[in-house]
Amino acid sequence: MLPSFCHDTVTVVRPASKESRGTVVPDWANAQSHVLSGCSVQTPTTSMDMDGRRQTALAGTLYAPPFSDVAAGDRIEWTDPMGRAHAFLVDGEPMPWESPTGRVSHVQADLIEWRG
Repeated sequence: MLPSFCHDTVTVVRPASKESRGTVVPDWANAQSHVLSGCSVQTPTTSMDMDGRRQTALAGTLYAPPFSDVAAGDRIEWTDPMGRAHAFLVDGEPMPWESPTGRVSHVQADLIEWRG
């Protein structure tokens, strides 16, 4: 169970899959979604200049309750305290963390969102 300050609600969007040119690819048109509450989204910001364009990479971490259904490649939709909507991708495999007392057990997932 995460601490009481973990009061963010996120929507997990998981794409179906389809074959395209002999390769299995995400099918976002047929995605399924579910809501997770009791989360905390922590987001530091970085910016990059690539090929003469100004791009911003917003990286962060999702802390979700134990046994939350979050997988690599899922999209995490979240609205920050300023009212800005975000659509992060889960970057890598989420990891479960188990505390000896169970009081701070959680699932941790790295997030990334590119803008620009």
